[in-house]
Amino acid sequence: MQAPKRRTSKSKRDKRRAHDALRPVNVASCARCGEPTLPHRVCPHCGVYRGRQLVEAEA
Repeated sequence: MQAPKRRTSKSKRDKRRAHDALRPVNVASCARCGEPTLPHRVCPHCGVYRGRQLVEAEA
């Protein structure tokens, strides 16, 4: 089992971690009620997805 020959520099380490940042959640507004929802999911407020009522709306 080999050990590292040279210490990894801060530059090399940080380049490797360049893609590890968290991205903000993409929020879309519901076409029917205007509430913020996640895309490609049933609206939790009105229960509509792509113009069809799929779930009973919360009261």
